[in-house]
Amino acid sequence: MTGRRGYSRPGVRSWIVAGFLVLAAPGLAQETPAPLLTLDQDRLFLESDFGRAAVERERVATAALEQENRRIEAELVAEEQALTKARATLAADEFTARAAAFDAKVVRIRNEQDAKARSLTEGRDKDRKDFLKVAVPVLGEILGDRGAMAILDKGLVILSLSAIDVTDDAIARVNAALAEPPAAQP
Repeated sequence: MTGRRGYSRPGVRSWIVAGFLVLAAPGLAQETPAPLLTLDQDRLFLESDFGRAAVERERVATAALEQENRRIEAELVAEEQALTKARATLAADEFTARAAAFDAKVVRIRNEQDAKARSLTEGRDKDRKDFLKVAVPVLGEILGDRGAMAILDKGLVILSLSAIDVTDDAIARVNAALAEPPAAQP
């Protein structure tokens, strides 16, 4: 129908077609290859079987180290208090020697515990690197399967369709890849 000003008013048929397109858009977006895909890297690691196991290993090791640190701290506090009490009965040179030995012991223990904490951090970094060795080829397969040009970190994307997020697919494929025994090296 044409109005007085020479333009057509949208009819019921136009609204139905527009509504259908809006409802069909998510389905179309999933079938159409997207040149760019997004991935939540943290979720990929943390929700994969490998990532869950690595996080649990680190949690257990960290808790054990924290417990050990509390035990050592209690022992050192008790030893320091005993040394302070003994000060009144010890000769000055003997107290100085014991205090120096205690200080050296504290420094040694602190260095040992710091090394253990660094080892935990290095283990976490190694787990991430080992995970990436498997994940990167899997992500390459997803890239090819989807006909995409790149996978961007989801945190860097301001707005996107959920259809281009391949995190769930990547988690499933990485889990499957890690479930297979590694091929023998030549």
